[in-house]
Amino acid sequence: MSHQQFAEQFRAEHRQVRDLLLQLLQAFEQRNTSRASELVRSIAALTGPHFRYEEEAVYPALVPIFGDDYVQKLLSDHDRVISSAARLSALAQKQALEEGEVQEAVRLIRGILPHVSDCDGLSIMVECLPDEQVKQIMDTRSRSLADNVDLLRWATTLRERPVTLPAQA
Repeated sequence: MSHQQFAEQFRAEHRQVRDLLLQLLQAFEQRNTSRASELVRSIAALTGPHFRYEEEAVYPALVPIFGDDYVQKLLSDHDRVISSAARLSALAQKQALEEGEVQEAVRLIRGILPHVSDCDGLSIMVECLPDEQVKQIMDTRSRSLADNVDLLRWATTLRERPVTLPAQA
């Protein structure tokens, strides 16, 4: 798999997430919790494998370029996004939303969107990696997609740095 193919797939995944998040924003603003719930599930299905191969292959490959501190920041960003996703899932399960809950959902989604655009830029750094490392990244991506574990299940069970999500009321 070439660097160009990686970049195209990586960007396509980020576009999908961006578009779903923008739709989710609209669903919450319209207080359409059934649509929000559907979108949260779609986002979790897409981001589980994506986050997994980023953390298992992309981020470690970028340590020699960025250093440990920046890679730790990327992992912390994922921690925050996972926590936000769990809260959005809980909000989407409600029958009716209070105004404050709508505003919370909007704030959470707007907090996730910059990570999507920032992370997409990592593809230009992957261009600096040897072909064999890009192949390893793509192999990890293929395995992650085949395993098809959604974001919250991956984050709490399979992730190298699992998160404990608060019990939802």
